[in-house]
Amino acid sequence: MPPVAPRSGDAIFANVERVNAELFTLTYGAIVRQLLTDLEEVEEVNEQLDQMGYNIGIRLIDEFLAKSNVSRCNDFRETTDVIAKVGFKMFLGVIASVTNWDADGTCCSIVLEDNPLVDFVELPDNCQGLYYCNILSGVIRGALDMVSMKTEVTWLRDVLRGDDVFELQVKLLKHVPEEYPYKDDE
Repeated sequence: MPPVAPRSGDAIFANVERVNAELFTLTYGAIVRQLLTDLEEVEEVNEQLDQMGYNIGIRLIDEFLAKSNVSRCNDFRETTDVIAKVGFKMFLGVIASVTNWDADGTCCSIVLEDNPLVDFVELPDNCQGLYYCNILSGVIRGALDMVSMKTEVTWLRDVLRGDDVFELQVKLLKHVPEEYPYKDDE
């Protein structure tokens, strides 16, 4: 049987995905550039990117839960694993790994070998304090907040700063009990 050649529609679809990814990357870069222009300090830009990510994360979790077909996670360890392997693949097209767990199972690192947000990016010398992808830390924090996990998410390593990978530290601060709007027994 001869090998099956891709249909022309498949090639067009792949090309559209690549164009969409590049458009997203360039649009994100324009947003970061505008924030750098509008705000006085690089730290303010970092905070704004984190807040933007948080706002995205609290909404993105609904889409993730609706489309991913993952069952309810039992603990923080399982939740971060799903974020790394399913969430990053679904929304950024990359798979991350979870490493460096502490003894309590409340702190770990999410490591990205590849990050499409930084395609075409070089940080100028006056932006060395910028965490260009800080929106990702906010997205993770916001999404985890919506599943009752208060977290702190910080960057440990960044390729744009000369490191070999992107590494986010995710620390569980508190597991918030779920609240229901009404009681069943009334």
